[in-house]
Amino acid sequence: MHRMESSTSSSTQSQNYENDWGYLLLVEFAHKHLDFQLPELISILDMNGIGVDTISTKDDTKSLPQHQQHKTSCRILPLPNEERYKSEIKAAHRRAFVILEFSTQWYNTTQQRQETGISNDSRNIATLLSRCVLVKRVIELWGYPGATMDDAVQSTRHWIQSTPLGKRIYADNSNPLHTWKVTIHTLGSKYTREEQDVMRKTFAFLDLPGKVQMTDPTHEFLLIREIEMDSLGSPLYPRYGHLQKGNKPQIVLEHDQRPPLACYFGRILAIKTKLNEYDLKKRSYLGPTSMDAELSFVMSNFGQVQQSSVVLDPFVGTGSILVSCALRGAYCVGTDIDWRVLRGRNNSENIYSNFKQYGLPRPDLIRSDNAIYHRHFACHAEPWVDAIVTDPPYGIRAGAKKSGSRLQEIRPVLDEHRHDHIAQTKPYNVADVMADLLDVAARVLVMDGRLVYVIPSYATDFDPAIDLPKHNCLEIIHISYQPFTMELGRRIVTMKKTQFYDSSRRQEYLSKVWINGAASAEKCANIRDKIMEAAKLKPGYEKKARYRKQKRLETKQAKKRAKFEGKGSSTP
Repeated sequence: MHRMESSTSSSTQSQNYENDWGYLLLVEFAHKHLDFQLPELISILDMNGIGVDTISTKDDTKSLPQHQQHKTSCRILPLPNEERYKSEIKAAHRRAFVILEFSTQWYNTTQQRQETGISNDSRNIATLLSRCVLVKRVIELWGYPGATMDDAVQSTRHWIQSTPLGKRIYADNSNPLHTWKVTIHTLGSKYTREEQDVMRKTFAFLDLPGKVQMTDPTHEFLLIREIEMDSLGSPLYPRYGHLQKGNKPQIVLEHDQRPPLACYFGRILAIKTKLNEYDLKKRSYLGPTSMDAELSFVMSNFGQVQQSSVVLDPFVGTGSILVSCALRGAYCVGTDIDWRVLRGRNNSENIYSNFKQYGLPRPDLIRSDNAIYHRHFACHAEPWVDAIVTDPPYGIRAGAKKSGSRLQEIRPVLDEHRHDHIAQTKPYNVADVMADLLDVAARVLVMDGRLVYVIPSYATDFDPAIDLPKHNCLEIIHISYQPFTMELGRRIVTMKKTQFYDSSRRQEYLSKVWINGAASAEKCANIRDKIMEAAKLKPGYEKKARYRKQKRLETKQAKKRAKFEGKGSSTP
């Protein structure tokens, strides 16, 4: 087998496995939504009373606030070769791994757990981390990860032979009645079975008892060889060149001789649960703005939604976000101004049918205008919502509306019509949408309750510190950006209630939502107009616009014909 790694390592790296490290877990993320991974992880740890003391970012190491309610804490350790990675990889590609260090008390043998009554063990940690949608697997590291394969081997050997924690864990997993296997994970670089066997043999010193079993073993050990990846999860330096017609792919020696970023070895504790059954394509009721299932689950994690949480979506639409919250065990309340959306198409296609599809309790649905929440609900009541998770309307695919008439002279509603009257609506300025949303969140959230919302924005020419809406009673916790194009994307913002709401100061609160007033609000409010203006400058826009208009007309006419044919009437 060719030489894959250098046998020498830096003095700093060589000392890693000499330390008696705490209990180390390696979290591997899926290669998607890169900016959402750490916020989701930290939110889940925080929800379970685990604070993060320090965190190593791509640029530096900074302290994070530790809340008093945390029963314990962990820290995020820097990955091997982080400096080399930052200097060589110019693009902003985040590595899909995080190393968490816990106190050694988080691992206890069965006997010690019975004696001390401590219920926190390795599998409990892995279980709560596996709730993260973007976590691919959780691995118990057997030694500090190495910058080379030799480093990983020496670190593992030292850990199981010389450290108290390593000895305990090795003994607990050396039962002759247990089965095991070692899997080689090379992140998109293909290696032959013979090459993988050579990698396995470097860990032969483990000498694990029990039988090797490739299907559903008691323990699965994983050797990971991390290489440079792009944002889509493909190798930046692929081992094989392009396949030539009629020939086998050839190894690119220059790429093959590159040392890995890191080598990790450990025991798999948890693997991500697939969410395929909740895919939007399988939902009975959908709309043009339904949030996809994966991001809905991520948002519920940002909001720390859990069993018995009360969750409100003031722009509920077809209820896709509330479905994810209900699957977390929450009691769901949804409001919307559009009665047609709340009612659904028929008895089998509505918000309730989505909940019935997954065996979930029916949510409470209320036709309400978020712009006048203080008139619709008893504002003197105590805060009652644990989390608000929502996707406000921005007029890109569905325009925002609020109660009111566009007419200057409004005709009063007669008393005999009030029992079934549906109020008129008028356009709802996006700047006001956000101001009202934050005001309602500050009013109804319990202390430390969370608001999670989506806001479209540009990748550049947008400063979150200035251009995002603010509220005196709310603190921004996380901002995660999802790009759609080179210029446009959306940010998912997580805020936490930190101060009590004073209803007498409502106008003061509203006046301070946008720091720069109209200048800040315009960057979100007029984004649809900017998209259209940019589109009109592209070649062939007029031709494409005429084609889309014709297709919409044909679709409308087809629906109209189908409606009359269904009633047995002649086509007009």
